[in-house]
Amino acid sequence: MINAKKSLGQNYLIDKNIIKKIVTLTKIKGRNIIEIGPGKGALTDEILIHQPKTFSLIEKDANLAQQLKLKYSSKKNIKIYNEDILNFNVEKILSQNSIIFGNLPYNISSQILVKILKFKIWPPRFCDLIFMFQKELAEKILGKFQTKNYGRISILTNLKLYPKKKFTVSPNCFSPKPRVNSTVIHFKPKKKLFLNLKDMDLLENITHRFFSNKRKMINKNLKKILNMNDIKKIGNLNLKLRPSDLEPEIYYKITNLINKR
Repeated sequence: MINAKKSLGQNYLIDKNIIKKIVTLTKIKGRNIIEIGPGKGALTDEILIHQPKTFSLIEKDANLAQQLKLKYSSKKNIKIYNEDILNFNVEKILSQNSIIFGNLPYNISSQILVKILKFKIWPPRFCDLIFMFQKELAEKILGKFQTKNYGRISILTNLKLYPKKKFTVSPNCFSPKPRVNSTVIHFKPKKKLFLNLKDMDLLENITHRFFSNKRKMINKNLKKILNMNDIKKIGNLNLKLRPSDLEPEIYYKITNLINKR
């Protein structure tokens, strides 16, 4: 028996009803599937029932990866990668209209989402992204403009993905039980972007700069990165506003103006 490792943020999903709800969010039969952090394979088993064409599992824990290789040794359509998802090139194993599932470790879930947002090819080769997050983070990802949860991660997500909350998952559905609720989000990639930003790192840095001082007016921060002529190109922008008062499109425009320099 392999015990969960706190250092890897492992909480194994064990509730079969929740597992079935996740799997039925999209059509799997004949599709290419990727699962991030399969753990002991509870979600994997249910996905297999729905007959995927190919199935790639990415598992960082060497012991779990070995256990999965033994468990699915007779399945020719399964390939198991013993890799750290944050260092692994997911794009190289994507086929057109792939589906990506993930019961993500809480400690790196936002990093995994941002990694996907930074894919070089966009529109991407996946058509569905179904992730489970800690509820608090999920609310920030889903945060709409002019709500308390609006911020950096929702601005980054909104550029390239349509996120939709599906359901909340109780700690009782996991072993070991986490101390918080979880939320499943179903993402669809945007085919046409508001602006074709090639530098997601820059957008990430800009939102970090502003929201690190979210109670301060944008005036000083904006003038540090743009001259007045560029600021005028954004439109009739009130420089006394605070970061949370700016719509996502304003941050995209700021990033685009710096890109064009």
